[in-house]
Amino acid sequence: MMKKVLLGILTVVIALSALAGCSGDNQNNTNTSTASTAATSTEEKKVLRVGMECAYAPFNWTQETEEVPGGAKAVPIAGTNYYAYGYDVMMAEKIADTLGWDLEIYKVEWDSIGMGLDSGNYDAIIAGMGKTEERAAVYDFTEPYYYRDVAITVKKGSGLDEITSLSEFAGKNVTVTTQTGTAWVNLLDQIPDVELGPNFATTAECFMAVANGAVEASVIDLPTSQTAAMTNSDLVVLDLKADDTIEDPTGSTNVCIAVRKGDTELLNSIQGAMDELKWNDKAAMDEMMGKAIELQPAAN
Repeated sequence: MMKKVLLGILTVVIALSALAGCSGDNQNNTNTSTASTAATSTEEKKVLRVGMECAYAPFNWTQETEEVPGGAKAVPIAGTNYYAYGYDVMMAEKIADTLGWDLEIYKVEWDSIGMGLDSGNYDAIIAGMGKTEERAAVYDFTEPYYYRDVAITVKKGSGLDEITSLSEFAGKNVTVTTQTGTAWVNLLDQIPDVELGPNFATTAECFMAVANGAVEASVIDLPTSQTAAMTNSDLVVLDLKADDTIEDPTGSTNVCIAVRKGDTELLNSIQGAMDELKWNDKAAMDEMMGKAIELQPAAN
């Protein structure tokens, strides 16, 4: 009888131990699953989604491969087999790296770049955009990430290529163009006796109009004008005296990053990254722009 009792107790103990073991295994599996889910969630990076023309060298351009002289890599353009690089891309990379975010570039026509931001196709515009009063009413802006000088470009051999001061345009009734939807439109009337010609959707069209004689001069930023003259021998960028040249009294041509109105969290993140990078030194900006000009493909 005693043997039967002891056998019964032993059977119960073994059964309870087995149940405890199963319970422990399930708990371990649950913990492992939870830890795995948490790790996946932690590893998910935020993404800086940026819209730009990818056709505005040296600020931004399109190229067929990711290779960039010197070892840098161009960034894939979302939804295409092409890549983007240039000053704007370099700036976007610096900001994304500082924040620890991924970067996505979206190619968009200049005329619709604001609409793409409004519709949520991307979350920021880093595209050589100046902060005008009109734009500031619709979008929020960072501090400038490039301080931009304005330049006048004319056709080589036109007689205008000898001009060294703005006042020398007086009496010449020069026909001038610039890119539509830019802050330069408001600066054209600083040229004495100016004749306003048609403006164009892209800077490339502006320079082509000067080169083929459709207009006599263009007013566009200095780096872009220098780039155009490097790739088109018919163009000359005037070297005007510092005290007799086109001025931008409001700073509206300086380049800032735009986000949707009220997107304070993103604006503060981007500006915070720029502050951490101490990105307010014109010498550093000009150095990076020099690299962009040097690296741009000849076709741009």
